[in-house]
Amino acid sequence: MKRNKMLSLLGITATSALMLAACGGGADSEDTSSKSSDGEMDKEQVLNLIETGEIPTMDSVLNTDVVGGNVMNNVFEGLYRQGLEGELVLGMLEAEPEVSEDSLTYTFKIREDANWSNGDPVTAADFVYAWQKLSDPTVAAAYNYMIQDVVENATEIINGEKDPSELGAKAVDEKTLEVKLVRAVPYFKDLLTLPMYYPQNQAYVEELGDKFASNSDSLIYNGPFTLTEWDGTGLSWVYQKNKDYWDADSVKLDTINFDVVKETSTALNLYETGGIDRMKLSGEYVQTQKDNPDLQVVPTSAVFYFKFNQERNGEKTDLANENIRKGIAMAYDKEVYAETVLQNGSLPANGLVPQGLAVDPDTGKDFRDQNGDLLEFNIEEAQKYFAKGLEEIGKDSLTLEILGDDGENAKKSLEYMQGQLTQNLPNLTITLRNVPFKVRLEADSKQDYDLQMSGWGADYADPINFLELFASDNGNNKSGYANDEYDTLIKSSLSEVSDLEKRWTGMLDAEKILMETAGIAPIYQRYNSVLEKPYAKDIVSHLVGAENSFKWAYVDGK
Repeated sequence: MKRNKMLSLLGITATSALMLAACGGGADSEDTSSKSSDGEMDKEQVLNLIETGEIPTMDSVLNTDVVGGNVMNNVFEGLYRQGLEGELVLGMLEAEPEVSEDSLTYTFKIREDANWSNGDPVTAADFVYAWQKLSDPTVAAAYNYMIQDVVENATEIINGEKDPSELGAKAVDEKTLEVKLVRAVPYFKDLLTLPMYYPQNQAYVEELGDKFASNSDSLIYNGPFTLTEWDGTGLSWVYQKNKDYWDADSVKLDTINFDVVKETSTALNLYETGGIDRMKLSGEYVQTQKDNPDLQVVPTSAVFYFKFNQERNGEKTDLANENIRKGIAMAYDKEVYAETVLQNGSLPANGLVPQGLAVDPDTGKDFRDQNGDLLEFNIEEAQKYFAKGLEEIGKDSLTLEILGDDGENAKKSLEYMQGQLTQNLPNLTITLRNVPFKVRLEADSKQDYDLQMSGWGADYADPINFLELFASDNGNNKSGYANDEYDTLIKSSLSEVSDLEKRWTGMLDAEKILMETAGIAPIYQRYNSVLEKPYAKDIVSHLVGAENSFKWAYVDGK
């Protein structure tokens, strides 16, 4: 289904959705100042918001999820951060770095006024420590591939061939960080906005030991806010303005209260009664609010898909059969799912890389448009592939379990998929396992699932950020998918950037292989239907990286 048609179902134009993204997904496009018409902001600078899941970890090196990434983006800061329009702005840097002619050596100067919330200065050594920790194989950070083949010696360190101290990042002095790359990386600065590249204070981390990041009192902060009232597992937390932040004058909000609310009906009741100031809608709830002036449609880069677990407890599973996977991947109607279950403007996905993420450096054409629809809904073909797969594995039928989150929308989604798959593939039985978000991440890590409804939002605007996920050696793969030709193309796209058009073609070909072999089964690209109170200003929605930034947000006219 085309984007315009989906948005028209909501009574919202495509243009208005893009404008919302451009002006920060919540800022008033006609008044982006931080003061009301009489020159005064509201005295009470407090927002009440919700998240749909718990925080799995607050150790920036170990973060892999959206919720944790959202929090870290607002309480920590890297060398760069995303600005009001999604552009790169200086974070811990006092100025743009010096870059060598071959683009392999960067020299960064840390702000003199950059401090941790305990009063310690943020130093170059804090970045070196965190990056060494990221590459240390004993830490086994799932995101270590983000430094692999980027910073000098990171690959060898991850493989256990060199010591973390040999990483190509060193503190020249307290405020000077020198970084040596193994290749020119067009998106290197974008990487520096992400949690795994944030600094960590070595003395503080080592003093706390196992208690580090176990709750909000066992952390120190260098971002716009500090985190309070988080006990490490709970369903609520609070941001407080960080008065020690270098740019504290730009931070208008004093407090942001967060609660985890998994049911849309509960959240909507809170919104309507003034309990919260912003929320996401989906399903039939969108239709009930389509005439509400508070409703916005915000594009995202997140794509959701089924992961097929091909190896469990050291044994190959039935999903290692390519035809079984193809049969399942083509057996559910994505358009009906988007229209009737999500109802929030989301688009059916027939590939992994989302629409609107990146364009061909030669032609300017969108990646998604170039590769087109690669793995579509087709009942006849699905039944042929599935029957062939059953024959190949010597079975007459198959029973599989789908793993998903335990929120209201996740439950409805899995129920829809269960109905589609069992109806369209009569020899397939589907059971469901809905668990809390953190439990799903643990099951994914242990490959304790058959099918998993999972998703990925872009960290930076390059197709490789999606495609590298399913390389056989990627820490986020966790499905047993492996294809030699795919791996070769991914490695080439990561290491060879001198010929950008050749690299682009390689990424197009890699996605085709992933879809032709049904390494995953794409479902939809998410758009968020959001209710936001008109007095909530300059809440920034990002297309890549963290979902939201609150550094510039404020309350006016409540």
